[in-house]
Amino acid sequence: MVKKQACVFISGKGSNLKALIKSSREYNFPVNISCVVTNSKIAEGINFAKLYNIPYYILSLDNQLNLESLLLKLKKNNISLICLAGYLKILKKNFIKKFNGKIINIHPSLLPKYKGLNTFKRVLNSKDKITGCTVHHVNIELDSGQKILQKKVSINLNDNVESLKKRVQQAEYKAYSESIIRLFK
Repeated sequence: MVKKQACVFISGKGSNLKALIKSSREYNFPVNISCVVTNSKIAEGINFAKLYNIPYYILSLDNQLNLESLLLKLKKNNISLICLAGYLKILKKNFIKKFNGKIINIHPSLLPKYKGLNTFKRVLNSKDKITGCTVHHVNIELDSGQKILQKKVSINLNDNVESLKKRVQQAEYKAYSESIIRLFK
């Protein structure tokens, strides 16, 4: 099986990155994680890139020179898919257009509910019974691209932001890999 090349964008701990790297090591998984991009030099997820010998780039995509440099690096690495995994910056419209249809994101809610940040707090304040995660294509509107897959998670009466976040993240680890498999079938 010839695997497609993927790049993962992160801003923090990189737990979804770790799950994607683990999946990418499986023979039948359709992509190989060939680079990691972060907007933060203190992102803990960089350690997973180092551990698995994956090249990583620390860039601010607000800078046009950095953006052009990244585009060249992605082209050089034959990137077929960009996975946003806890990447907390909004991508520039021209970047999204350059990779039209090749950027996906995971969001910790059942979109279209709770777009943006502070999702778990908003879910709990709304007294919802069910939440989850959504993997979707990225377009120029925040968290509005076509859905690929959703996973539901029940909300317990005693849940707080941290306990709910942990359970949703467990669903995310499965949902992201399943979505990539679905994309390349």
